[in-house]
Amino acid sequence: MTGMQREVEMLRGLTAEDAEDLRHLLGQLSSTAVFDAQRVESMISHDATDILVVRDHGRIVGMATMVTFPLPTGIRGMVEDVAVDESMRGQGIARLLLQRMTRLAGERGLRTLDLTSRPSREAAQRLYESVGFVRRDTDVLRYTPGV
Repeated sequence: MTGMQREVEMLRGLTAEDAEDLRHLLGQLSSTAVFDAQRVESMISHDATDILVVRDHGRIVGMATMVTFPLPTGIRGMVEDVAVDESMRGQGIARLLLQRMTRLAGERGLRTLDLTSRPSREAAQRLYESVGFVRRDTDVLRYTPGV
């Protein structure tokens, strides 16, 4: 990692600079993602949602969201919106985010921590497996209200 030690932090507030950085990252994650600062602020204050970020010179260059929820079968978690700025890829930032999430899952007593990824994202798949995620024989089905 270019000799600089980077750390993962929980986003605790949303400055104008942070909002712009997140908007930029979401644009790289999805061409249809719509950034909403109020939604992000509500996520920051929600007990079940953690936005983890990595900074470079104060700017957010990587992010991931962890959502936890209780079910009759135990406390479960989901990893969503993992994004690293295209200029910072290959420096271990996504690995740092995922390793922190897996530690949090253990600390919080989660039964499982899931994520989904398209099979075509082979490098991402290898990264996920290298930090302990295991492929499952399942299909993901999605319902989109209003469509």
